[in-house]
Amino acid sequence: MGNLLSFFNENLIEAGCDEAGRGCLAGPVVAAAVILPKDFHHKLLDDSKKTTEKSRAILREIIEKEAISWNVQFISHALIDEINILNASIYGMQQAALNLHIRPEFVLIDGNSFHKFEIPHQTFIKGDGRFKSIAAASILAKTHRDEFMDKLAVDFPQYNWKRNKAYATLEHRIAIKKYGLCEFHRKSFHLKNLNQLEIEF
Repeated sequence: MGNLLSFFNENLIEAGCDEAGRGCLAGPVVAAAVILPKDFHHKLLDDSKKTTEKSRAILREIIEKEAISWNVQFISHALIDEINILNASIYGMQQAALNLHIRPEFVLIDGNSFHKFEIPHQTFIKGDGRFKSIAAASILAKTHRDEFMDKLAVDFPQYNWKRNKAYATLEHRIAIKKYGLCEFHRKSFHLKNLNQLEIEF
């Protein structure tokens, strides 16, 4: 989109970071970091939540081909249960940035919370709609997580994860009420909230 920008200092090697799946009831949270060429532009690039599945597929292929460096990290449901979803999301973004083939000089993070980190960084609320590198990271995080959940859906068809991607949709919550939790559900979050769900059959 035309309103997406690079960061303030054109001389810095900047990486954008974002995650996908933070609000889900099952599966991993997936984080991505991307370093784009300074002149990178694509008319479809935007916050992944504002793009279509078809556009995201197109953008993923282009970003993975044209990015200077990119990395995607999967943080398991088990680790989410152990350290909580906020810490898991931040850890994933840190690991994605640290595992880039080129060390960035500055990291742009979508959100408003981050832990102490060895690379200079700044958080931006709704950064995936403001900066190209964060938008690109949001596309990779979203597409890689969706692909993972589509594969899991084959073994757990009762939850219809291919459609809801394990978000807390009514369909997914009704399925949990009916079939119970599976090994991939985030039990630290969901067990304490399951009884609060008011669903009439």
